[in-house]
Amino acid sequence: MQDISILIEKARQAQKQWAKFSYSERAKCIKKVGRSLNEKRDEIIEIIQRENGKLAVDALASELVPAFMAVPYYIKKGKHLCMPHKLGGGNLLMFFKTSTMTYEPWGVVGIISPWNYPFSIPFSEVIMALLAGNAVILKTATLTPGAGRVISEILEAANLPQGLFVNVEIPGNEAGAAFIGGGIDKLFFTGSTAVGKKLMAQAAERLLPMTLELGGADAAIVCKDADINRAVSGIIWGAFSNAGQSCGGVQRVFVHKDKYDKFIEIIKEKVEALRPGNEISCDLSRLISIRGKEEVCKQVKECLAKGAEIAAQSKAFTAPDGKAAGSLDDESLFVPVIVLTGIKAGMPIFDDEIFGPVIGVLPFNDDEQAIALANASPYALNGSVWTRNKKQAKKLAALIHAGSVMINDHLMSHGLAQAVWGGYGASGIGKTHGELGFREMLKTKVIIGDILPGAKRQPWWQPYSQKLYKGLLALGDVLSAPLFKKIAALPALIKFFLLAWSKNGDKS
Repeated sequence: MQDISILIEKARQAQKQWAKFSYSERAKCIKKVGRSLNEKRDEIIEIIQRENGKLAVDALASELVPAFMAVPYYIKKGKHLCMPHKLGGGNLLMFFKTSTMTYEPWGVVGIISPWNYPFSIPFSEVIMALLAGNAVILKTATLTPGAGRVISEILEAANLPQGLFVNVEIPGNEAGAAFIGGGIDKLFFTGSTAVGKKLMAQAAERLLPMTLELGGADAAIVCKDADINRAVSGIIWGAFSNAGQSCGGVQRVFVHKDKYDKFIEIIKEKVEALRPGNEISCDLSRLISIRGKEEVCKQVKECLAKGAEIAAQSKAFTAPDGKAAGSLDDESLFVPVIVLTGIKAGMPIFDDEIFGPVIGVLPFNDDEQAIALANASPYALNGSVWTRNKKQAKKLAALIHAGSVMINDHLMSHGLAQAVWGGYGASGIGKTHGELGFREMLKTKVIIGDILPGAKRQPWWQPYSQKLYKGLLALGDVLSAPLFKKIAALPALIKFFLLAWSKNGDKS
């Protein structure tokens, strides 16, 4: 097995060289990556299909297209985000102090990425990290090692310093400890909430900074005036693309009581028309593993045992070996799309993350109840509002506890390079994507300057005195007291500032 600490030390030496490159020089290298990406797109799609089971359309739409958009966006935005900039003055009383915010790379960042979006998630993070001046140690999921390998091949076009980027293949249960113990400077992890908590506990010993993008059990609110056909179609895509294996996918759907029956009628019709299989024209893909299917089936059966009902279910199909596939109990990797009704707190569909093509639908009476239902979850990653009323949409979106909320759409925000990604609560800490995501790749430092001409000291330095004490009280009056007290405080304030030109202060 690879010795991660040795790789990190080699990356640290390469990073020192890389950090000396101007931003323009780094950007020129990364620009070549975009061309290499496009040249390898067919190979990348084939790898994703083979390892993950994702349909070709899903691989192209959710993995390649976001990557295509990420490279030019981060090249363009990164220059501004890395540049020092002046901070505005806090108040007139500190007019002689200047503040400049500066940004520095962390050094060597570790990225542990998941199997459900094995290419697009790590690719954007790697691009941001390199543009920011970091070295990168990447560990892709054990189930999808080809994604890490092809990212390595794509990056060869950039002619990076040797050791600056390394893709490692080690068991997932060893990666966190190896990265943290090996001396990584910051860790980016995307995966389950349970694993994220363990990594956070391990990192605490070093106070290692981390960005955690964890689970989700997203809510969709379908309002009384929603276009029901659009809402159903969008929720089907947001819930069942990638076989429902999306932390930012729809899981809980709350529909206004006046549209509930119509919603169930239409979603039943559309779900039964979905086509499972492996061809480009198919709509539903398989799960990644038998273990994953077993967990999903267990969660569905628990919901049913607690009173939920199946309102709609996609049809099984004949697998290449001639056997029926796509039921809860067969040995295939396909799970049927399942729409549950009668859901309530205490069921996995309500309280946990179900990583498969399963949603629960529940009617609501008014906006207040809809928001209460949407926010009744430990997760806070994504949400959506479906309505024709823009004002209403913005009002509800502001009340949903989630890192991002989409209007008349769902899930796709992860593909927008400019859209910040990341939730809170059980959904994680920190951000990826967008300007805030890029800044996660940088340490911040503020440099304070002094422009008081001829000053020999600061007024608040020792030796302390009555004049200093009264001057500090005068500062408070000028900032916070009524006008007559502000005026009365001015003489003491002037004497306070004059201490700056006194070599030894006032000892009285």
